[in-house]
Amino acid sequence: MSRSRSDVALVWILRGCGLLTGAITVVIVGFLLWESLPAIRDVGVRRFVSDQSWHPSAGAAGGQFNLVPMIVATALATAGAVLLAAPLGIGSAVFAHFYAPRQLRHTHGKMIELLAGIPSVVYGLWGLVVLVPLIARWHPPGTSLFSAIIVLTIMILPTIALLAGAAFDNLPSEYLRASAALGLSRGRTVLSVVLPASRSGLFTAVLLGTGRAIGETMAVLMVAGNVVQNPTSIFQPVRTITANIALEMAYAMEGHRSALFVCGLLLMGMVIVLVGFAEWVSQGRIHG
Repeated sequence: MSRSRSDVALVWILRGCGLLTGAITVVIVGFLLWESLPAIRDVGVRRFVSDQSWHPSAGAAGGQFNLVPMIVATALATAGAVLLAAPLGIGSAVFAHFYAPRQLRHTHGKMIELLAGIPSVVYGLWGLVVLVPLIARWHPPGTSLFSAIIVLTIMILPTIALLAGAAFDNLPSEYLRASAALGLSRGRTVLSVVLPASRSGLFTAVLLGTGRAIGETMAVLMVAGNVVQNPTSIFQPVRTITANIALEMAYAMEGHRSALFVCGLLLMGMVIVLVGFAEWVSQGRIHG
């Protein structure tokens, strides 16, 4: 096969891979919509936010389908984790790129990559065996929104640190040379040149970390307590949307099962909005 023919074959193979990837996404969204339609038709969208509680097993006529406590728990756990992980991850990347010696930077990078590769159930086990008893001594019962925030923070920290490091790697070297020519200190260069110039990449890192926090299931399920309620304290047990699906799907039937697919559709919508916003940011539309 000539070089040109091999190039054409490669292009068609890559096009096929791209189309297959897009088709998988469309199939998943279509499947969620199809499975959610019975609950949306019989229960109605309004009851998912206005019912008194979440007891869907009695069906559309006698059940309760309020998703608000789980939406609130998901939002609070995600927001808390991002607020803690974003400065830690970005600060870690700044240290590794601009302050750490070469060997320490290499070791730091490997440790962050290892942290990113740990399965979520391992984080959940650690949270359940170590973190929850520690918090229980301070403020019982231990399994709580606070525990979920801490575990999620540790889980999304490497995602933010790695993507922030990639943003610093892509920074044009002319910026640093110009800063050195002006006699700026290392700290002033980081604050006045590096962080503003990397703004788009840092926002993308935080948004993708947010997406992982929203979709995390096992670790949150093991430490959050899984009580359906609107929390009035950070130390109260909560149930997130992902944990709700994992806990109830095994025995759910008919309308109950369809309502759980509405939860999945809601999560998919959140992730699509986040990915779209991350794409918008990565194109430099908020570049300072």
